[in-house]
Amino acid sequence: MAVTTTDTELLIQFREPATKEKAFTSLIKKYQERLYWHVRRMVVEHEDANDVLQNVFIRMWNGLENFREDSQLYTWLYRIATNECLTFLEQQKKKSTTSLNDVESGLSNKIIADKDFDANKLEWKLQLAIQQLPEKQKIVFNLRYYDEMPYEEMSRVLETSEGALKASYHHAVKKIEDYILNH
Repeated sequence: MAVTTTDTELLIQFREPATKEKAFTSLIKKYQERLYWHVRRMVVEHEDANDVLQNVFIRMWNGLENFREDSQLYTWLYRIATNECLTFLEQQKKKSTTSLNDVESGLSNKIIADKDFDANKLEWKLQLAIQQLPEKQKIVFNLRYYDEMPYEEMSRVLETSEGALKASYHHAVKKIEDYILNH
């Protein structure tokens, strides 16, 4: 039977030179899949998601020593992942010297180009609808819908009031419903 180690125990181990790497590996194993899907939903392509996730883990390694535990580790990691996604998307926009709208339609095109794409399937329509959302609504929708993150937790990750997040989610849902009904 595997013994589950708490975040607090792993942080203590991380701060000890003898167990630092083992603790870091355990943290990656614990959070990698959840963080991967959070990143993947924002940047769409697997390769891009892996690149962004590597940056998240580098920032995690560099910042964990000073993590103050004011929030849960999970919240801190999601904040890092969200910021890394936004940085990545901003870099994509600058590289292409086009508007964010072009980058976003490029993300939609990547979804359409997927070998499994079927425009008649609701999950594909949902993915295309999500790509039409403004960045903040996209993040809020993904955290709430896919990660089932409570607004209180989301408020700490995104450093925004719960009321603003609820409004963003509501607007996102309306836009997604409209998109699905009209496409």
